[in-house]
Amino acid sequence: MSLEINDLDRLGRHFLEAEMSDTVFGSTRPTGHVSTGWLLAYGVLSIAVGVAAFVWPVTATFTAALLAGCFLIATGAVAVVASFGLRGHHFSAYTLLYGILSLVIGAWIAFEPLTGALSLTLMIAIWLSARGVMEIAIGARFRRFGISLVLLGIVNVLLAIWIIWSMPLTALTLPGYVLGISFLFSGVTAVLQATGAQR
Repeated sequence: MSLEINDLDRLGRHFLEAEMSDTVFGSTRPTGHVSTGWLLAYGVLSIAVGVAAFVWPVTATFTAALLAGCFLIATGAVAVVASFGLRGHHFSAYTLLYGILSLVIGAWIAFEPLTGALSLTLMIAIWLSARGVMEIAIGARFRRFGISLVLLGIVNVLLAIWIIWSMPLTALTLPGYVLGISFLFSGVTAVLQATGAQR
């Protein structure tokens, strides 16, 4: 009887260890073929869009401005509708004003894409300058690796100054290049993930 109990105890421990191994470290048993065709197709399409954005940056810039305007219109409409469901709540007025503001700005950008392109370019310049100042401030506090961070911050600030100085010429191409870089990176990442999963 004691032998049977010991055998059952040993068998239970073995089963528990096997389950813990599969849960914590990942199961080594085959789980079937993972389809990566859609991921690979998405990656190739994103790379193609990124290359097209570099070839036709002005068209990509207006497309980016139009997408930004449509996004603001959609979020503004949702916020306005949501504000009516928040009647009596202290966030209802804020949600309504935010929705109206998003609708107005979104429609303005959608119908005036050149203005939207200027706004996007100005936002990129502000982001670069704020990042550069932050990098310079942080890099100045470190002795060993601070010099590289300071130099990077100076480059970002100079790039922001150049963007603002070259406007409106940069406004016609810069957002398109940024959109192209984004699609290229996402496409390459998706292709690498798909090929890695197939291996």
